[in-house]
Amino acid sequence: MRRRAFVRGLAAAGAGLAVPLPSAGAAAAARPSAAGPSAAGSWQEVPAPAGQEAAHLAAVAAAGPAAAWAVGEQGRNGGTLGTPIALSWDGSAWSPTDLSHLTYSGGLRAVAAGPPGGAAWALGTDTAGHDQLLAWDGTTWRETDFPGRGEPGTRLTDVASGTDGDFWVSGRHGDRAGLLHGDGRTWRWCSPLPDEAAPTPTGVHVTPGGDVWVFGDIIARWDGAWTVVPRQLGIRASVSGLLPVAHDDIWLTGFAYGVGGPPGKPPGVTLQHWDGTRWTDVKAPFGVGLLSGIVGDADGRPDRIAGWDFWDQKRAHYLRWDGAAWVSERGPETATTFMPEALTRIPGPDGGYWSVGTTSSSPYPPAQLRIERLSAPRVVR
Repeated sequence: MRRRAFVRGLAAAGAGLAVPLPSAGAAAAARPSAAGPSAAGSWQEVPAPAGQEAAHLAAVAAAGPAAAWAVGEQGRNGGTLGTPIALSWDGSAWSPTDLSHLTYSGGLRAVAAGPPGGAAWALGTDTAGHDQLLAWDGTTWRETDFPGRGEPGTRLTDVASGTDGDFWVSGRHGDRAGLLHGDGRTWRWCSPLPDEAAPTPTGVHVTPGGDVWVFGDIIARWDGAWTVVPRQLGIRASVSGLLPVAHDDIWLTGFAYGVGGPPGKPPGVTLQHWDGTRWTDVKAPFGVGLLSGIVGDADGRPDRIAGWDFWDQKRAHYLRWDGAAWVSERGPETATTFMPEALTRIPGPDGGYWSVGTTSSSPYPPAQLRIERLSAPRVVR
């Protein structure tokens, strides 16, 4: 799912991945004194269709074990935008989707899926610079109308499925931050955030109980009215994921570059918890790199986090909640790099998780798509 502030935070808006490597001096200053803990996991690589070079997947969503979608960009070269790429899963293989009918600059950046047999939606931006809402028609993605489409001041940043077949889109309308809500046939903008200067949220999350949250430079809950959670962002910080378990139990993931530093300084991971009164920094199993998203189990409790460990780039560094703390869970080793950009739970008792991203830490050739799956994990509660 989700998320996709991750990509925007690493480079300029829509510019793809760009985590520069540090100088030797920076590396010596940042390297930990000993390797972090490691726990064996059953993550496995799943073959992904080859795209053009500089390809990455920015978002993934699953309706069930036999239906999933992943979207991203291919053909980017530094600041030169590429073209959209989209894949679909039929239960046995990932297949590319024909998007030749879309005249878009850059990639698709978000995707959400309803229950099996239901709707799926994605977001992209056309060559005119207008954000677009796309519906899955069973074969490909098609643009659909929504209030404010093509108007100045309208932005769509993320999409999430609701609890009764509806969908929520974070963004901006009439130059005010807010939410677009739809049932698959009609769409309407909810009342905007009360502060006219509120920043545009970059993500949206719906809990199993139906609570709708937006996050990014602002964190707020919508239940017919807005409740804003106080948030003090760090210096050069980005939020990549939010998991609201309860109003006084919220997890936040991301990364921050902090103050200054030598050219090529890598980011540090951000993992925080809200107890209803204040945010507390939580020590992660690794500190240099980033956390690219967080997902809960079927009941919305903490479950998995995807991460990129700067000092061990050849395998994803996932975090698993063991009932008391976040512990390491590693993906399979790769020949180059795996930077996971998005993570989603697969509905169903034997579903597991999808993790998608790219084989590079920067948006240059020869980066290619990479997909991993964790099947039927056993989680200690």
